[in-house]
Amino acid sequence: MRRLIWLSILLSTSLALPIAAADQHAPIEGVWKLVSYQLEFQDGGQQVLPLGDHPNGWLILTSEGRMMVYFESPDRKAPQNLDERAEAYRTMMAYTGRYRVSGDKWSTRVDGAWNVEWVGTEQERTFSITGDRMNVLAQWNRNALYSNRMTRGRTVWQRELR
Repeated sequence: MRRLIWLSILLSTSLALPIAAADQHAPIEGVWKLVSYQLEFQDGGQQVLPLGDHPNGWLILTSEGRMMVYFESPDRKAPQNLDERAEAYRTMMAYTGRYRVSGDKWSTRVDGAWNVEWVGTEQERTFSITGDRMNVLAQWNRNALYSNRMTRGRTVWQRELR
């Protein structure tokens, strides 16, 4: 009888885990298209559009807890020399990792990034969703492209797929 009870508990627990994990990510999981990207500076409130008025980008958040994001300036060109390669680097951003959601925050343990300094770090984002739009505010980070000033990004995303 005890074995039957333990087996029932084990079976019900193992069946409930994927559902709980999926529910944890449910508010943000899916495919999102970038609408806007703005960079804010901590030392004075200056704001810039580093990728222009209409950046191109995608955010993919899976129910299994994997995220990938890529965004770029729509004006990027194939680089022909070292200076153009540096410019191509400055006009894009990408990273991936395992993520988790807690309330209105999601944290990603970065395991791959365009900026190698992010690999192994925890990147936290605060989000709010209204309809099919998600507003996201990043944590403050030192930005090598702006003389190591502290910056954070503000993005708006439009849901494409659940």
